[in-house]
Amino acid sequence: METISLSQKEVPRAGLLKAALAGKITNAEGAHALGLTVRQFQRLKARFALGGARALAHRSRGKPSPRRLSESTRQAALKLIQARYPDLNDCHLTEKLAEVESLPLSRSTVRRLRKSLDRKARRPRKPAVHRQRRLREAREGSMVLTDGSEHDWLQGRGPQMALMCTVDDATGAFLSGTFRPHEDLHGYATIFHRMFLKYGLPLTIYGDGTGVLVRNDQHWSLEEELAGERFPTHLGGVLKDLGITYIQARSAQAKGRIENRWGTVQDRLPAELRLRGINDPRAAEAYLPEFLDDLNMRFARPPRDNNPVWRKAPADLDLIISCRYFRSVARDNTVSLCRPQRIDRQSNPGGLCVGASPPSVTTCIQIPPGPGRRSYAGRRVEVRELLDGRIVVLYQGRRIAQVVAPDEPFALIPRADKGRRAANRLSARGILKPPVKTKPRLTRGGAKPAADHPWRDRNLALKPGG
Repeated sequence: METISLSQKEVPRAGLLKAALAGKITNAEGAHALGLTVRQFQRLKARFALGGARALAHRSRGKPSPRRLSESTRQAALKLIQARYPDLNDCHLTEKLAEVESLPLSRSTVRRLRKSLDRKARRPRKPAVHRQRRLREAREGSMVLTDGSEHDWLQGRGPQMALMCTVDDATGAFLSGTFRPHEDLHGYATIFHRMFLKYGLPLTIYGDGTGVLVRNDQHWSLEEELAGERFPTHLGGVLKDLGITYIQARSAQAKGRIENRWGTVQDRLPAELRLRGINDPRAAEAYLPEFLDDLNMRFARPPRDNNPVWRKAPADLDLIISCRYFRSVARDNTVSLCRPQRIDRQSNPGGLCVGASPPSVTTCIQIPPGPGRRSYAGRRVEVRELLDGRIVVLYQGRRIAQVVAPDEPFALIPRADKGRRAANRLSARGILKPPVKTKPRLTRGGAKPAADHPWRDRNLALKPGG
């Protein structure tokens, strides 16, 4: 008995064609039932009358597809996957084969070729986990995500670095980025400065609880106790002056949107650096803007609202993005500031601080005389260390002295507060507890001395010299 294989769409055709040949239905009725034109129904009826049900099977069944990949193209793609692109994922590899090697293959074809080589996927797909999606912000500039990722970006050809970036929440586009030896103040100040100049000031910045942006110590200074609040960090003060709200994420899952972006960057950027022969931090820093622009072109999405909320950066932005210190002017109208020692250009041509913090040196700043040869001795002034290495001295918001930027590469490193650091060590040992805020005790104007105070002892008060 002969077996005929028909598809689910071809099975009902035989009965209708028999009825049409027997004159029970018209060609129009049969074509309407099968969803075909009358002309096509007549062709099928003629084929069925000559060859029976076998003639209804698709004529290309069992034959190789004319659109199949040629053997030469297949071998060329396999050779490139093994030799030049062994560390690329399927999507990235598809782009490289089309743009660089002129092999326009689909991602599913590349995936089949990769599986034929028994190569595992770079990023295996995980089973779906139920979670509630946070709706993206509607406008550009409403929220900016910031984070750093420490990774072997040069794949052993250079030092391990941290890539620090800012991402717009509304579009998912990278706004700025820089390479640093680790997440530090200089890196965050650099990406914020570049973003403010290119796009403007956002409404909020969303990041983790790094000590560069938020206070993590338990020490309260005397000024903070009197003010009733803790002073922000250097960058926290910068964001406060610019009217930007910082939102701290309490877990890595809370900032999962930028964490997912790191997966794409870690997958693509090392391969791009290797293909371009980049082996040092300076060349990687120069290529980074081009890479981020290409990434935005491929993965960024338009916002739901086309009216951005970026605010124009102030004219004194360079002065605002700085480390702030308060000093008392000496009798000779000088202010001392402990600064990091400069980096040797020959040992580190990229200008990145590698390893531990450099040793500190003391810089003495001479303040010129004020109006009418006014002296600032004994005055409380604010010293700001800018991102480019300049030092500016301010008195009552007015600039009274400045030290030019150094010629050699500079890294903005905050000066440690020795009193706060000692208090943190004592607090960790249980010797010193965080201060309890109480009302200030009156010392004059009706304040009564304690019962054991010497003033209450009449005999002691009547003694000579008492």
